[in-house]
Amino acid sequence: MGRVEIMTSTPRWRQVAAATGLLAPGGAVGQTIFAEMTVLANRTGAINLGQGFPDVDGPDYVKDAAKAAIDAGRNQYAPGDGVPELRRAIAAHQQRHYGLDVDPDTEVLVTTGATEALTAAILALTGPGDEVLTLEPFYDSHAAAIAMAGATHVPVPLTPDLRLDAAALRAAATDRTRMVLVNTPHNPTGTVLTRDELEQIAAVARERDAVVLTDEVYEHLVYDDAEHVPMATLPGMAGRTLTVSSSGKTFSLTGWKVGWLHGPAELVTAVRTVKQFMTYTSGSAFQPAIAVALADDETPRALAASLAARRDLLCEGLETAGFDVVVPRGTYFVVADGAPLGFEDGHDLCLRLPELAGVVGVPVSAFCREGSTAADALRSRVRFTFVKRPEVLRDAVGRLAALAGASA
Repeated sequence: MGRVEIMTSTPRWRQVAAATGLLAPGGAVGQTIFAEMTVLANRTGAINLGQGFPDVDGPDYVKDAAKAAIDAGRNQYAPGDGVPELRRAIAAHQQRHYGLDVDPDTEVLVTTGATEALTAAILALTGPGDEVLTLEPFYDSHAAAIAMAGATHVPVPLTPDLRLDAAALRAAATDRTRMVLVNTPHNPTGTVLTRDELEQIAAVARERDAVVLTDEVYEHLVYDDAEHVPMATLPGMAGRTLTVSSSGKTFSLTGWKVGWLHGPAELVTAVRTVKQFMTYTSGSAFQPAIAVALADDETPRALAASLAARRDLLCEGLETAGFDVVVPRGTYFVVADGAPLGFEDGHDLCLRLPELAGVVGVPVSAFCREGSTAADALRSRVRFTFVKRPEVLRDAVGRLAALAGASA
């Protein structure tokens, strides 16, 4: 059988590659920055602080619940909306934590991770001619999903201190703004948007009659006195907001890919219509286990306290090494500026870090549109993850100390 040629006129895959920075000059498609840096870490033996996944599994009782579900024969297709006990657990979680009244039968949709929820929502509710506003830097899957929908991505750069620029947001919104995609706590910067910042986003959404899609996967991983405020809790916003979260970050079970979405029934129906032709359903034995996990508020609190200590360990080490650091209030990540060490290009610094210090990070510019104002402003910054065991972080901090000596 002859080789099948991919037609060069095929639009969507090229648009996705271009939107995520994977389309190289000449049309070749490269690998993601995460894959590039992971390969570099594996080849050099460097400590990989580039990719944000825990190196310790979640609670045994949750894993035991999944095993019990497997043994009980829950191994065939789950309902397309998700198993009833998980949908009820999601609704109960939102009521308990945020006072949101959610109907588990009509307003909740279980998905294959938050990524599918976000992608299905963007595909369902936007298309050619529509504009989708996001903050910049932005998580790469957000840009990819917008490109798949054929909509126009309108990034709104954060300020230099990584806060919302309300004036820039208002200036970016137009009559074609169909959706505002909000990610808080924010990856890659660790910024937790305040209630006032969210109110300003909500005002723009109401003025433009736009849907708000919120990526809240780090909702429980906030530190110090930071407060996670769901957009749907703000006055007048429940009726136009789709809230996305998942179990992966909250319970350190990222590979299970159990996520969800909730919002007004008509919007959830629209998303379900698209989602059912993506995975249809997944994680049949994992879903009831996550229903058990969602009743546990102590595990997320303990994880947040542990991560706050690990954040401090890494931030102090980065500062000692000579970086300027913006201490994050949430997520797994810290952004550090390599300019004081003489590195104006974060990507170049990341390529050299394994040799210089035996550590791998990810350039923040990889989360920006190439050539954008944000990409230029954040060009020297690097994202590191602290969701690793304390002994791994202490080793990394020890290695990073070599940078201070090299730049002295």
